[in-house]
Amino acid sequence: MPDTDINFEQVRQAAERIRPIAKRTPVMTSASFDAAAGVAAFFKCENLQKGGAFKIRGASNFIFSMSKEQLAKGVVAHSSGNHAQAVAIAAQFVGAPATVVMPQDAPRSKMEGTRARGASIVTYDRFAGNREGLAEQIAKESGATIVPPYDHPWTIAGQGTAAKELLEEVPDLDALAVCTGGGGLMAGSSIAAKHLRPSIRIFGIEPELASDTYQSFQKGERVRIQIPSTIADGLRSVSPGALTFPIIQRNVEQMLLVSEEEIREMVKFMLLRLKILVEPSGAVAPAAVFFKKLPAGVKRVGVIISGGNVDFETLASL
Repeated sequence: MPDTDINFEQVRQAAERIRPIAKRTPVMTSASFDAAAGVAAFFKCENLQKGGAFKIRGASNFIFSMSKEQLAKGVVAHSSGNHAQAVAIAAQFVGAPATVVMPQDAPRSKMEGTRARGASIVTYDRFAGNREGLAEQIAKESGATIVPPYDHPWTIAGQGTAAKELLEEVPDLDALAVCTGGGGLMAGSSIAAKHLRPSIRIFGIEPELASDTYQSFQKGERVRIQIPSTIADGLRSVSPGALTFPIIQRNVEQMLLVSEEEIREMVKFMLLRLKILVEPSGAVAPAAVFFKKLPAGVKRVGVIISGGNVDFETLASL
């Protein structure tokens, strides 16, 4: 286990480490979005990332940090989809066997993408099963290493490279808006952003139906909620991470919430106006900006679009 005191130097090292596999994704703008939102928004398009989401950053940084002896025994992960695909891609890149524990109701596109990269999939019932326990059992029996989806310094540092790239390209941002599930992207991005621009205001965004970090932020300690029913399947965490939450407390000014209808409207807007496909989880942060959830005074905001993996049937239903 590396040092849990995560800093920008670890993010910088991660950026170098993952260069062979992770894309430097584009930053896009939209005049129609800005006019409606009343701010200048700069979208970091991780939906165009390898594997269709930011998760390749953390997964590859973790796997590329492992020893050859560990890699030979393989890796295990649990995920509803984007982390699963990322682990499968990174493991295939280094030639390590991968097993991924996924819920039976995971989006078909994410499950197919994971299997296409050579990973073995073990399914479970998210309402009755224990994905962490199942992954630990597989790891114990095989000797494989668990690749955490968010709550590990290597994962957090890898995710932070998205904000590092954004601030390098657009350094004069007032604020940063990031969706929040387990908190890996939020924690890593806040570390990078605060280092590069100490005055930046950072806002975490969650669906109203998956407000575990929002509630934890209000209470001042981690709380656990029931399994959320939000359409943002990548943000159905029940509690923020033990490592990620203190970082969020330290760096985030405010947690904000968006409704299911606002998420749906943003998926449509991004597809029809920006001509990019954004999954519901990826639409959460831009929805908060578009529907004016940010406090007064923000004029230039960086928005991380976390992913773009969505089943066609789900997209049609939106």
